[in-house]
Amino acid sequence: MTTALLVFAHGSRVESANEAVRSVAGALARAGGYPIVEAAFLELGRPSLEEAADLVVAQGAGRILILPYFLTLGMHMERDLPKLVDAISNKHKDLAISVAAPLDGHPGLVAILRERAEPLL
Repeated sequence: MTTALLVFAHGSRVESANEAVRSVAGALARAGGYPIVEAAFLELGRPSLEEAADLVVAQGAGRILILPYFLTLGMHMERDLPKLVDAISNKHKDLAISVAAPLDGHPGLVAILRERAEPLL
């Protein structure tokens, strides 16, 4: 079964912010291991999560891993994402969908913050 990764972000009116998410998805694709990787947005960016799911299913994905590009578990993760996953599941009955945790709590975040602070010290 082909697995697709969807890097799922909020989206922004600032297109360069949306492009940064697409860039991360591209880098993830180039890292290898998954033949299909796409960016997807909750709002203010394209493709939407449902559009991205349609796109990867058309490319042969039978399984989707949604990777939230959200720092914490907020309303979008608790309220909006489950509704979107349900809608996608209802549309693509044979599609397996899994959702990863948001970035909060990952030990790599401390290293990133330290790395960002050091040049300013």
